[in-house]
Amino acid sequence: MHELLELATQHGVSVVFLATLAARLGAPVPASAVLVVAGGLIAAGELSLAAVLAVAVLANVLGDGAWYYAGRRFGYRVMRLLCKVSMSPDSCVRRSETLITDWGGTSLLAAKFVPGVSVVAPPMAGALKMPLARFTMFDAAAGLVWAGVFVALGWVFSQQIQEVLDAMANAGGVGAALLVALIAIGVGVRWWRRRSALRDLNVERIGVHELRDLLAGENEPVVIIDVRSEAAAAIDPRRIPGAVLIHPNGIEHQLDQLPRDRQIVLYCDCPNEVSAAKAAAVLTRHGFVRVRPLRGGLQAWMEMEAADAAASSGPAVIAP
Repeated sequence: MHELLELATQHGVSVVFLATLAARLGAPVPASAVLVVAGGLIAAGELSLAAVLAVAVLANVLGDGAWYYAGRRFGYRVMRLLCKVSMSPDSCVRRSETLITDWGGTSLLAAKFVPGVSVVAPPMAGALKMPLARFTMFDAAAGLVWAGVFVALGWVFSQQIQEVLDAMANAGGVGAALLVALIAIGVGVRWWRRRSALRDLNVERIGVHELRDLLAGENEPVVIIDVRSEAAAAIDPRRIPGAVLIHPNGIEHQLDQLPRDRQIVLYCDCPNEVSAAKAAAVLTRHGFVRVRPLRGGLQAWMEMEAADAAASSGPAVIAP
């Protein structure tokens, strides 16, 4: 720990910049802790307040700007990637959608302090086509507030920070092992909660080929419900033919509009069909018995259509 303090003292501004940039890009770097230590060093006269805040804001804009560009350029593909690697699949994107659609540019400030959303909000802003100038202005302001909060904490508790660093340095390997154990326990708890949530949503699914056969048949019409949010549907306008868009949070208000004597298929574009399974559970609780989420969701349907199109085109014929 003494080495960390010495490194922060000698290269404090660079360390703040690199740690903040890495965190904004999504790396598991404790940038907030680095800023707290920097605040203690500022109180001791070892670092410049203006320089620390300036590089922190710059790193925020650069890191978030990279994700903003990715969201604007690749749209739903980036959002699917982030949701897959998140410990809270689907909810991370939904919270970002809610923040940005309800609060606009000010959502970037709130996102800095919401776990699981801070990395998702910038690409979501890009995917929703927030103007670049507006994004940059709000992101810079949010970065300044975020950095200022942790620097201020370090300033106020500068003496306590030094004592903690000294205690951890004296503890040596025991302190490092304890820190690793606490991190591992936290990750394990979140993983277990995720598995438990998915197990609770272990309802029967319908495959894309079965759904295609049902749509092609003439026995009975099938009700298809797209349970993505309006923001997600705007980012990815692809849709299964005949699908009706109903937000999962509002499906209880549409019960009277849904037929109870038909098969109902729900789909989303999220890992493990979380939103579709939740919506299916709601309908089941209200007496609907022929309800199934689509296995693989929208992406599986589109992949099936692409495979069918490739097969129907057949191999190229070369003239003699």
